[in-house]
This record gives sequence, C-alpha cells and structure tokens, in this order.
Amino acid sequence: MHKSIKQSIVFVVIATLVIMPLGSISFAQDQPQNQEISAEKMIFDFILVRPLGIIATTVGTCFFIVSLPFSLLGGNTKDAYQKMIAEPLKYTFKRPLGDL
Repeated sequence: MHKSIKQSIVFVVIATLVIMPLGSISFAQDQPQNQEISAEKMIFDFILVRPLGIIATTVGTCFFIVSLPFSLLGGNTKDAYQKMIAEPLKYTFKRPLGDL
C-alpha cells in the first residue's frame, strides 16, 4: 500500500475516534425529546456519522483485542469492552436515524 493511502487511513481513524464522542455529547444535549428529526439530520447521519461509527466500532474492536491481555491482568475487561466496543456499536446501530 502506498504511504499516502496509509496516512489517509490513519487520519480517518484518528478523526473518527476524536469526533464520535464529541459529536454525541453536543447533539444529545441540544435536541429536546419531542423535537421532530429533520431530513437533513437523517441524511447527515446516514452519509457521515454511521460510516464513522462503523469505523470507530471496528477500530475499537481491534484495540480491545490487542489490549485484552492487559485488561485481563488489570481486571477491567468489562469496562474496556463497554467503552471500546459496546458504546460505539450501540451508537452506530441501535439509535434512530437522524437522532444525533
């Protein structure tokens, strides 16, 4: 693989890991429970946020597997699973489309 492609992939993964938690916090506080979800939010969610969530879930799974021996020794395997796999998975696949 070319060096520029590898750098692009690394950049996208890092950006995903940084943006996902920040975006979910800010949007979750801004939208009241009874507010209607707009088509623009659904499109934005489908085109940008969901693919980034899939990437974050995949990367989190890889890091969880690599860090598993250390989390087993430290006794925090459940916490590591929750933060690295379960939360990105839930954010990506279990929330309604456009509910940022």
